[in-house]
Amino acid sequence: MHANKNRDANMTFRFSTVGHDQPRDLISFVRNMFFAVKSRSYAMAAAAAVGALVVSALVNRRMAKKAQRDNPPTGRFVEIDGVRLHYVERGEGEPLVLLHGNGSMIQDFQSSGLITMAAKRYRVIVFDRPGFGHSERPRGTIWTPEAQADLIHTALRRIGVWRATVLGHSWGASVAVALGLKYPDAVGGLILASGYFYPTMRADVVLLSGPAVPVIGDIMRHTLSPILARMMWPLTIRKMFGPSPVPMKFGGFPKALALRPSQIRAAAAESALMIPDAFAFCGDYAALKMPVVIIAGEEDRLIDINKQSARLHRDVKQSTLHRVPGTGHMVHQTATERVMSAIDEAAGARRQRRQGAIARQAA
Repeated sequence: MHANKNRDANMTFRFSTVGHDQPRDLISFVRNMFFAVKSRSYAMAAAAAVGALVVSALVNRRMAKKAQRDNPPTGRFVEIDGVRLHYVERGEGEPLVLLHGNGSMIQDFQSSGLITMAAKRYRVIVFDRPGFGHSERPRGTIWTPEAQADLIHTALRRIGVWRATVLGHSWGASVAVALGLKYPDAVGGLILASGYFYPTMRADVVLLSGPAVPVIGDIMRHTLSPILARMMWPLTIRKMFGPSPVPMKFGGFPKALALRPSQIRAAAAESALMIPDAFAFCGDYAALKMPVVIIAGEEDRLIDINKQSARLHRDVKQSTLHRVPGTGHMVHQTATERVMSAIDEAAGARRQRRQGAIARQAA
């Protein structure tokens, strides 16, 4: 009987000891299981995210190749220092060079009707600027307006153009200005449409520059950026054209080419350069000595023309300014005849200067 009591006491003690440690062991077990499940969840989420990025990259690559097949080059190529530039040439007469804006390409001018209109009396040369359309944009070069001006100047000489009237739209206006400042003998007149010439605070520049950032930007432009750009395309285009409606003729613009990863990177790089380039040039505009015709939409929703085009008109004494009412940033699309008149004005002023110089020499 006594032995049984001792055995019962020992069993009670062991049971009490186990019962005392069991909650602590259970809590530890649950905690470890929680962290294991949580780590596994993170790993699965990361794997799913990587998988989604890979799939989107493959889809975007396929769409880019299809866009290039559906929209083959329509012009010629000229190679300058290892860079292939695509250009189209139409008409005969005095040379007229057209330079498109950021994110755009030759088809912008083609769809507007400006090339057809101008080719009736000019030799029209339109470039896909580096990285846009079918032109290359090597990564080893920072493609500032001055760098692009060097490239285009050499290309023009290669195809036998020594002096031309030059029109630049938006970012292309900066390249046109760079041509006029660095190669004044090669530029007979300038038409600057909807340009950005003076630095201002712009939050949109930071947002649009992301795909140009090395590594992270490369991932973005091959995966998320094309998808987001497609979603935002209708809103973006309405803002560019507003307050004018988007004309039916703009339907000829190849959106799929504009949304390729390579062109998204080029557009992002030019967005990042926009303000620094304006800083670099803003003190030099008075050095432009050729005829300068400035044209801008009165209701441009991307650029404040009072702070840009109107100010440039004040700084360039021989310039003329045309403010087109009821028109936005895409003035060449929505007021094509007005832009054609600006071209004729610049070319006419160039001819008058040349005739005056000849008359002075004869005298």
